Amino acid sequence: MIHVLAFIVTRPGQRAALLEQFHALMPKVHAEEGCIEYAPATDVDGFGGFQKPLGPDSFAVVEKWASAEALRAHVATPHMVEYGARTKEMITSRIIHVLRPA
Repeated sequence: MIHVLAFIVTRPGQRAALLEQFHALMPKVHAEEGCIEYAPATDVDGFGGFQKPLGPDSFAVVEKWASAEALRAHVATPHMVEYGARTKEMITSRIIHVLRPA
């Protein structure tokens, strides 16, 4: 299994619009072979000092894939290429971690 944690920072005030685009994309990604989990996540308020908030213009994407090959195929799908082109002006930074269970 492959885990992906992606941290997305949007242009100020663009998070809701980007999440709308992301949610529209999710059914296509969930239908891909090897997709186990693919979902955005935002901060939970009120957890005090041990939490480092992502902030109002950021969100994380939590993904699980059955294999590295499934993840590679996902990145190359037409819907992902189109999504990237359509949303690139909304994003100021994107950090992606590809991990394996330890």
